[in-house]
Amino acid sequence: MSRKSRFLTYGAILVIAILWYLFRPELLFVDKSVDEKFPELTDTLLTEPTLLVEGQFRGVAHETNGVAQIFAFGDGRRLLRLRDFSTSNGPDVHVYLVALTDAPDDASVKNAKVIDLGTMKGNIGDQNYDIPADIDINIYRTCTIWCKRFGVNFGSAVLSL
Repeated sequence: MSRKSRFLTYGAILVIAILWYLFRPELLFVDKSVDEKFPELTDTLLTEPTLLVEGQFRGVAHETNGVAQIFAFGDGRRLLRLRDFSTSNGPDVHVYLVALTDAPDDASVKNAKVIDLGTMKGNIGDQNYDIPADIDINIYRTCTIWCKRFGVNFGSAVLSL
């Protein structure tokens, strides 16, 4: 094999590796299931949590189903719970609260104030996300599943009672 052929071969392998890392195509076919339990009553949490708002997910760029609920606890904590949740898997997917009454597309999320609650724990199953105490949930009226790497809104749930 000539020096030029080796250089082209190694270059092609490097380009493929970089593209694979960026796009992570295998994640589209590999589901990650979670089954987080709802927090139980304890000595410090003596009262039942209060459901503040909830909404049904609908797909935007990917089929997304389930319910998003925000609960308040007697100790002041708030929790976003995704129940019966499912969406596509992907690279760098996060759970956002969005300061909009709806997020029907990518552009609306990109132009809105968002609170990033963290990386999605799994693309299937029940899961919990703590909401920082200083967040006014009256402003953040939509929960969105957001792919940070590509700026794509997988799906959204409008939060209301």
